[in-house]
Amino acid sequence: MSLMSNILAFPVQPVGQPLRRPALLVRAAIEGQNHWRRERDLRRILRSDHVPAPGHALPRLRAEEDRLNSARQEGDAEYDLHQHVLLMIAILAESQLVPSAGTLRVVG
Repeated sequence: MSLMSNILAFPVQPVGQPLRRPALLVRAAIEGQNHWRRERDLRRILRSDHVPAPGHALPRLRAEEDRLNSARQEGDAEYDLHQHVLLMIAILAESQLVPSAGTLRVVG
């Protein structure tokens, strides 16, 4: 991630690649789907005033989730489990809205 003025540049993550995450994290994200409200939650996660078109947020969500997953694997003190679960919920929800993304395989 690089910082250019007030714009964050996220590396593009291939949307079709499976996510390999711990089973507990995956189960939490699947359970969280019941409470997901796109208008409310996606705006909060993206820290944005508007909600992008379905699928447009996926690369950014995947990049942020990848950053958090790396922090989890490294045992980083800054790792935020709550934020990680929210990102996983968002990725699962957004993936369901985009037929061209195919089926997102989450391996736990």
